Amino acid sequence: MAPVVAGADATPLNVDEFEAYARTYLPKKTLDYYVSGADDMVTLKENRAAFTRLKLMPRVLRDVRHIDTATTLLGQPVATPVCIAPSAMQRMAHPDGELASSAAAAAQKTCFVLSTISTTSIEDVAASNGAGLRWYQLYIFKDRELTRDLVVRAEKAGYKALVLTVDTPILGSREADLRNGFALPRHLTMANFTGGKHAHRVNEVGLSQYTKELFDLNITWDDVAWLKSITSLPIVVKGVLTPEDAVLACDVGCQGILVSNHGARQLDTVPATIEALPAIVQAVAGRAEVYLDGGVRRGTDAFKALALGARAVFLGRPTLWGLAHSGQQGVEDVLKMVTSELAHAMMFSATTSIAEIGPNYVRHEAYFRSPSKL
Repeated sequence: MAPVVAGADATPLNVDEFEAYARTYLPKKTLDYYVSGADDMVTLKENRAAFTRLKLMPRVLRDVRHIDTATTLLGQPVATPVCIAPSAMQRMAHPDGELASSAAAAAQKTCFVLSTISTTSIEDVAASNGAGLRWYQLYIFKDRELTRDLVVRAEKAGYKALVLTVDTPILGSREADLRNGFALPRHLTMANFTGGKHAHRVNEVGLSQYTKELFDLNITWDDVAWLKSITSLPIVVKGVLTPEDAVLACDVGCQGILVSNHGARQLDTVPATIEALPAIVQAVAGRAEVYLDGGVRRGTDAFKALALGARAVFLGRPTLWGLAHSGQQGVEDVLKMVTSELAHAMMFSATTSIAEIGPNYVRHEAYFRSPSKL
Protein backbone atom coordinates (compact mmCIF):
# COMPACT_ATOMS: atom_id res chain seq x y z
CA MET A 1 0.00 0.00 0.00
CA ALA A 2 1.44 3.36 -1.03
CA PRO A 3 1.92 5.98 1.71
CA VAL A 4 -0.63 8.75 1.98
CA VAL A 5 0.58 12.08 0.64
CA ALA A 6 -0.11 14.67 3.32
CA GLY A 7 -0.30 18.31 2.38
CA ALA A 8 1.90 20.97 3.98
CA ASP A 9 -1.05 21.95 6.19
CA ALA A 10 -1.46 18.41 7.56
CA THR A 11 1.05 16.56 9.71
CA PRO A 12 2.01 13.17 8.27
CA LEU A 13 1.68 10.21 10.60
CA ASN A 14 5.00 8.54 9.76
CA VAL A 15 8.30 9.14 8.00
CA ASP A 16 7.09 7.51 4.78
CA GLU A 17 4.29 10.07 4.54
CA PHE A 18 6.79 12.90 5.00
CA GLU A 19 8.83 11.38 2.18
CA ALA A 20 5.78 11.04 -0.04
CA TYR A 21 5.10 14.74 0.36
CA ALA A 22 8.74 15.63 -0.39
CA ARG A 23 8.59 13.58 -3.59
CA THR A 24 5.71 15.73 -4.83
CA TYR A 25 7.28 19.01 -3.74
CA LEU A 26 11.03 18.98 -4.37
CA PRO A 27 12.58 19.74 -7.78
CA LYS A 28 13.72 16.60 -9.59
CA LYS A 29 17.46 17.28 -9.30
CA THR A 30 17.18 17.97 -5.58
CA LEU A 31 14.98 14.96 -4.93
CA ASP A 32 17.24 12.64 -6.92
CA TYR A 33 20.26 13.91 -5.02
CA TYR A 34 18.62 13.20 -1.68
CA VAL A 35 17.02 9.82 -2.46
CA SER A 36 19.59 8.07 -4.62
CA GLY A 37 22.23 5.57 -3.62
CA ALA A 38 25.30 4.27 -5.44
CA ASP A 39 25.18 2.06 -8.54
CA ASP A 40 22.31 -0.47 -8.35
CA MET A 41 21.30 0.82 -4.91
CA VAL A 42 21.42 -2.68 -3.41
CA THR A 43 22.68 -1.37 -0.08
CA LEU A 44 20.08 1.40 -0.10
CA LYS A 45 17.36 -1.27 -0.09
CA GLU A 46 19.25 -3.44 2.40
CA ASN A 47 19.51 -0.63 4.94
CA ARG A 48 15.75 -0.88 5.30
CA ALA A 49 15.22 -4.58 4.64
CA ALA A 50 17.73 -5.64 7.29
CA PHE A 51 15.62 -4.04 10.01
CA THR A 52 12.60 -6.10 8.97
CA ARG A 53 14.62 -9.30 9.42
CA LEU A 54 15.07 -8.47 13.09
CA LYS A 55 12.14 -9.43 15.32
CA LEU A 56 11.37 -7.87 18.66
CA MET A 57 11.07 -10.07 21.76
CA PRO A 58 8.91 -8.09 24.17
CA ARG A 59 8.58 -8.82 27.87
CA VAL A 60 5.34 -8.34 29.80
CA LEU A 61 3.85 -7.63 33.22
CA ARG A 62 6.29 -4.98 34.37
CA ASP A 63 5.56 -1.47 35.57
CA VAL A 64 5.83 0.78 32.51
CA ARG A 65 4.12 3.91 33.79
CA HIS A 66 7.29 5.98 33.43
CA ILE A 67 9.30 5.69 30.21
CA ASP A 68 12.54 7.66 30.01
CA THR A 69 14.24 8.06 26.61
CA ALA A 70 17.04 10.27 27.95
CA THR A 71 20.69 9.30 27.56
CA THR A 72 24.11 10.91 27.15
CA LEU A 73 26.43 11.29 24.17
CA LEU A 74 30.09 11.71 25.07
CA GLY A 75 28.95 12.84 28.49
CA GLN A 76 26.44 15.41 27.19
CA PRO A 77 22.76 14.86 28.11
CA VAL A 78 20.08 14.45 25.44
CA ALA A 79 16.37 13.82 25.85
CA THR A 80 16.34 11.18 23.12
CA PRO A 81 18.85 8.93 21.33
CA VAL A 82 17.18 9.92 18.03
CA CYS A 83 19.58 12.50 16.58
CA ILE A 84 20.19 14.35 13.31
CA ALA A 85 22.92 13.10 10.97
CA PRO A 86 25.00 15.45 8.81
CA SER A 87 23.21 16.09 5.53
CA ALA A 88 24.62 18.38 2.87
CA MET A 89 23.05 21.44 1.28
CA GLN A 90 19.83 21.57 3.27
CA ARG A 91 18.68 24.90 1.83
CA MET A 92 17.77 22.94 -1.30
CA ALA A 93 14.98 21.35 0.77
CA HIS A 94 13.79 24.53 2.51
CA PRO A 95 14.95 28.17 2.54
CA ASP A 96 15.85 27.94 6.24
CA GLY A 97 17.90 24.78 5.69
CA GLU A 98 20.36 23.99 8.46
CA LEU A 99 19.02 26.84 10.60
CA ALA A 100 15.68 25.07 10.87
CA SER A 101 17.18 21.61 11.46
CA SER A 102 19.57 22.79 14.15
CA ALA A 103 16.84 24.78 15.90
CA ALA A 104 14.58 21.72 15.79
CA ALA A 105 17.28 19.57 17.40
CA ALA A 106 17.73 22.11 20.17
CA ALA A 107 13.98 22.29 20.76
CA GLN A 108 13.81 18.51 21.07
CA LYS A 109 16.98 18.41 23.20
CA THR A 110 18.92 16.11 20.93
CA CYS A 111 22.16 16.21 18.96
CA PHE A 112 22.56 17.97 15.60
CA VAL A 113 25.51 17.27 13.31
CA LEU A 114 26.37 19.98 10.79
CA SER A 115 27.81 18.93 7.43
CA THR A 116 30.95 20.60 6.14
CA ILE A 117 29.13 20.75 2.79
CA SER A 118 26.54 23.04 4.32
CA THR A 119 24.57 25.91 2.85
CA THR A 120 24.65 27.68 6.22
CA SER A 121 27.83 28.66 8.06
CA ILE A 122 29.26 27.07 11.18
CA GLU A 123 28.62 30.27 13.11
CA ASP A 124 25.06 30.87 11.94
CA VAL A 125 24.07 27.30 12.78
CA ALA A 126 25.60 27.69 16.23
CA ALA A 127 23.47 30.78 16.81
CA SER A 128 20.34 28.93 15.67
CA ASN A 129 21.14 25.90 17.79
CA GLY A 130 21.78 28.05 20.87
CA ALA A 131 22.37 25.92 23.95
CA GLY A 132 21.68 22.70 22.01
CA LEU A 133 24.16 19.90 21.55
CA ARG A 134 25.92 20.21 18.19
CA TRP A 135 28.74 18.30 16.53
CA TYR A 136 30.63 19.26 13.39
CA GLN A 137 31.14 16.80 10.53
CA LEU A 138 34.52 17.16 8.87
CA TYR A 139 36.48 15.94 5.87
CA ILE A 140 40.26 16.15 5.81
CA PHE A 141 41.01 18.18 2.71
CA LYS A 142 44.11 18.35 0.57
CA ASP A 143 44.52 21.81 2.02
CA ARG A 144 45.34 21.01 5.64
CA GLU A 145 45.19 24.69 6.63
CA LEU A 146 41.61 24.85 5.36
CA THR A 147 40.87 21.78 7.48
CA ARG A 148 42.54 23.34 10.51
CA ASP A 149 40.58 26.57 10.02
CA LEU A 150 37.26 24.70 10.01
CA VAL A 151 38.24 22.90 13.23
CA VAL A 152 39.15 26.16 14.94
CA ARG A 153 35.87 27.76 13.87
CA ALA A 154 33.89 24.78 15.15
CA GLU A 155 35.66 24.93 18.51
CA LYS A 156 35.01 28.66 18.87
CA ALA A 157 31.35 28.20 17.93
CA GLY A 158 30.67 25.68 20.69
CA TYR A 159 30.54 22.40 18.80
CA LYS A 160 31.22 19.54 21.21
CA ALA A 161 32.73 16.91 18.89
CA LEU A 162 34.18 16.45 15.41
CA VAL A 163 32.58 13.78 13.25
CA LEU A 164 35.28 12.73 10.78
CA THR A 165 33.85 11.09 7.66
CA VAL A 166 36.32 8.47 6.46
CA ASP A 167 34.44 6.63 3.69
CA THR A 168 34.62 9.37 1.05
CA PRO A 169 37.96 9.61 -0.76
CA ILE A 170 35.73 10.39 -3.75
CA LEU A 171 31.97 10.46 -4.22
CA GLY A 172 30.22 7.19 -4.96
CA SER A 173 28.75 6.56 -8.39
CA ARG A 174 25.31 8.12 -8.08
CA GLU A 175 23.90 7.68 -11.55
CA ALA A 176 20.91 9.97 -11.06
CA ASP A 177 23.22 12.87 -10.23
CA LEU A 178 25.42 12.13 -13.24
CA ARG A 179 22.38 11.95 -15.50
CA ASN A 180 21.01 15.20 -14.09
CA GLY A 181 24.34 17.01 -14.16
CA PHE A 182 23.73 17.83 -10.50
CA ALA A 183 25.21 21.06 -9.16
CA LEU A 184 24.31 23.33 -6.27
CA PRO A 185 21.70 25.90 -7.41
CA ARG A 186 23.34 29.22 -8.17
CA HIS A 187 21.49 31.17 -5.48
CA LEU A 188 23.14 28.96 -2.81
CA THR A 189 26.76 28.69 -1.70
CA MET A 190 28.96 26.37 0.30
CA ALA A 191 28.57 28.69 3.27
CA ASN A 192 31.56 27.43 5.26
CA PHE A 193 33.86 28.57 2.46
CA THR A 194 32.29 31.98 1.79
CA GLY A 195 34.94 34.45 0.70
CA GLY A 196 37.30 31.73 -0.46
CA LYS A 197 37.85 30.04 -3.79
CA HIS A 198 35.62 27.09 -2.80
CA ALA A 199 32.42 29.05 -2.12
CA HIS A 200 30.94 29.01 -5.64
CA ARG A 201 33.09 26.39 -7.35
CA VAL A 202 30.47 23.66 -6.85
CA ASN A 203 27.91 25.76 -8.77
CA GLU A 204 30.31 25.82 -11.71
CA VAL A 205 31.69 22.27 -11.95
CA GLY A 206 29.18 20.09 -10.08
CA LEU A 207 29.55 18.20 -6.84
CA SER A 208 31.56 15.26 -8.15
CA GLN A 209 34.33 17.42 -9.63
CA TYR A 210 34.19 19.75 -6.65
CA THR A 211 34.92 16.97 -4.19
CA LYS A 212 37.71 15.62 -6.40
CA GLU A 213 39.39 19.00 -6.16
CA LEU A 214 39.02 19.24 -2.37
CA PHE A 215 39.17 15.73 -0.94
CA ASP A 216 42.48 13.99 -0.29
CA LEU A 217 42.90 10.41 -1.53
CA ASN A 218 45.88 9.95 0.76
CA ILE A 219 44.11 9.97 4.13
CA THR A 220 45.34 7.35 6.61
CA TRP A 221 45.05 6.69 10.33
CA ASP A 222 48.08 8.98 10.73
CA ASP A 223 45.87 11.86 9.58
CA VAL A 224 43.31 10.96 12.20
CA ALA A 225 46.10 11.15 14.77
CA TRP A 226 47.08 14.55 13.29
CA LEU A 227 43.52 15.78 13.65
CA LYS A 228 43.47 14.62 17.24
CA SER A 229 46.69 16.55 17.85
CA ILE A 230 45.22 19.90 16.74
CA THR A 231 41.97 19.84 18.69
CA SER A 232 40.71 19.30 22.19
CA LEU A 233 37.36 18.08 20.86
CA PRO A 234 36.54 14.36 20.92
CA ILE A 235 36.60 12.69 17.51
CA VAL A 236 33.84 10.44 16.20
CA VAL A 237 34.82 8.42 13.12
CA LYS A 238 31.93 8.11 10.65
CA GLY A 239 31.87 5.42 7.96
CA VAL A 240 33.20 2.38 9.80
CA LEU A 241 31.75 -1.00 8.75
CA THR A 242 34.31 -3.54 10.01
CA PRO A 243 35.46 -4.57 13.49
CA GLU A 244 39.08 -4.20 12.38
CA ASP A 245 38.68 -0.51 11.56
CA ALA A 246 36.68 0.05 14.73
CA VAL A 247 39.60 -1.27 16.77
CA LEU A 248 42.04 0.97 14.88
CA ALA A 249 39.80 3.95 15.59
CA CYS A 250 39.97 3.15 19.30
CA ASP A 251 43.73 2.64 19.11
CA VAL A 252 44.24 6.12 17.66
CA GLY A 253 42.11 7.66 20.39
CA CYS A 254 38.69 8.22 18.80
CA GLN A 255 35.92 8.42 21.38
CA GLY A 256 33.04 7.56 19.09
CA ILE A 257 32.35 5.34 16.08
CA LEU A 258 29.41 6.00 13.78
CA VAL A 259 28.56 2.78 11.95
CA SER A 260 27.54 4.16 8.58
CA ASN A 261 27.59 3.33 4.88
CA HIS A 262 26.94 6.99 4.01
CA GLY A 263 23.28 6.38 3.34
CA ALA A 264 24.29 3.71 0.79
CA ARG A 265 25.73 6.50 -1.37
CA GLN A 266 29.35 5.36 -1.60
CA LEU A 267 30.23 1.69 -2.26
CA ASP A 268 27.24 -0.41 -3.25
CA THR A 269 26.68 -3.95 -1.89
CA VAL A 270 28.32 -3.22 1.47
CA PRO A 271 26.28 -4.54 4.41
CA ALA A 272 23.37 -2.76 5.99
CA THR A 273 24.58 -0.83 9.01
CA ILE A 274 22.30 -2.67 11.45
CA GLU A 275 23.91 -5.95 10.36
CA ALA A 276 27.43 -4.56 10.71
CA LEU A 277 26.69 -3.10 14.15
CA PRO A 278 26.92 -6.12 16.52
CA ALA A 279 30.41 -7.20 15.51
CA ILE A 280 31.68 -3.63 15.84
CA VAL A 281 30.15 -3.24 19.29
CA GLN A 282 31.79 -6.50 20.35
CA ALA A 283 35.19 -5.47 18.96
CA VAL A 284 35.10 -2.03 20.57
CA ALA A 285 34.27 -3.58 23.95
CA GLY A 286 33.37 -0.28 25.58
CA ARG A 287 36.48 1.63 24.49
CA ALA A 288 34.33 4.12 22.51
CA GLU A 289 30.68 4.94 22.11
CA VAL A 290 29.07 3.36 19.05
CA TYR A 291 26.30 4.99 17.02
CA LEU A 292 24.40 4.04 13.87
CA ASP A 293 22.83 5.69 10.86
CA GLY A 294 21.20 4.24 7.76
CA GLY A 295 17.68 2.92 7.30
CA VAL A 296 16.11 4.12 10.55
CA ARG A 297 12.50 5.07 9.79
CA ARG A 298 10.58 3.92 12.86
CA GLY A 299 11.04 3.96 16.60
CA THR A 300 11.18 0.16 16.45
CA ASP A 301 14.26 0.53 14.20
CA ALA A 302 15.85 2.75 16.83
CA PHE A 303 14.96 0.22 19.54
CA LYS A 304 16.62 -2.59 17.56
CA ALA A 305 19.80 -0.56 17.07
CA LEU A 306 19.96 0.31 20.77
CA ALA A 307 19.36 -3.35 21.66
CA LEU A 308 22.31 -4.37 19.49
CA GLY A 309 24.64 -1.92 21.16
CA ALA A 310 24.25 1.50 19.54
CA ARG A 311 24.12 4.40 21.98
CA ALA A 312 22.15 6.56 19.54
CA VAL A 313 20.80 6.59 16.01
CA PHE A 314 21.17 9.44 13.53
CA LEU A 315 18.50 10.32 10.97
CA GLY A 316 19.52 11.68 7.57
CA ARG A 317 16.85 11.56 4.90
CA PRO A 318 13.89 11.55 7.34
CA THR A 319 14.87 14.96 8.67
CA LEU A 320 15.22 16.26 5.11
CA TRP A 321 11.66 15.10 4.40
CA GLY A 322 10.44 16.91 7.50
CA LEU A 323 12.40 19.99 6.48
CA ALA A 324 10.89 19.96 2.99
CA HIS A 325 7.40 19.62 4.45
CA SER A 326 7.35 22.46 6.97
CA GLY A 327 10.81 23.66 7.92
CA GLN A 328 11.72 23.57 11.59
CA GLN A 329 8.29 22.28 12.59
CA GLY A 330 8.59 19.40 10.14
CA VAL A 331 11.98 18.37 11.52
CA GLU A 332 10.64 18.60 15.06
CA ASP A 333 7.66 16.47 14.06
CA VAL A 334 9.96 13.78 12.65
CA LEU A 335 12.10 13.74 15.81
CA LYS A 336 9.05 13.64 18.08
CA MET A 337 7.42 10.95 15.96
CA VAL A 338 10.37 8.54 15.98
CA THR A 339 11.05 9.20 19.67
CA SER A 340 7.39 8.55 20.51
CA GLU A 341 7.51 5.31 18.55
CA LEU A 342 10.67 4.37 20.45
CA ALA A 343 8.90 5.05 23.75
CA HIS A 344 6.01 2.82 22.64
CA ALA A 345 8.44 0.03 21.73
CA MET A 346 10.05 0.41 25.15
CA MET A 347 6.68 0.22 26.88
CA PHE A 348 5.60 -2.87 24.95
CA SER A 349 8.98 -4.46 25.70
CA ALA A 350 8.80 -3.59 29.41
CA THR A 351 11.93 -1.43 29.32
CA THR A 352 11.60 1.91 31.10
CA SER A 353 15.04 3.38 30.35
CA ILE A 354 17.53 3.24 27.50
CA ALA A 355 19.98 1.35 29.73
CA GLU A 356 17.53 -1.55 30.05
CA ILE A 357 17.42 -2.21 26.30
CA GLY A 358 19.70 -5.15 25.50
CA PRO A 359 20.32 -7.85 22.89
CA ASN A 360 17.84 -10.26 24.47
CA TYR A 361 15.04 -8.07 23.08
CA VAL A 362 15.93 -8.82 19.44
CA ARG A 363 16.21 -12.02 17.39
CA HIS A 364 17.10 -12.43 13.75
CA GLU A 365 14.33 -14.14 11.79
CA ALA A 366 16.70 -17.05 11.07
CA TYR A 367 16.46 -17.94 14.78
CA PHE A 368 12.83 -18.98 14.29
CA ARG A 369 13.65 -21.12 11.27
CA SER A 370 16.42 -23.20 12.87
CA PRO A 371 15.76 -26.94 13.13
CA SER A 372 15.38 -26.74 16.88
CA LYS A 373 12.47 -24.30 16.45
CA LEU A 374 10.57 -26.33 13.85
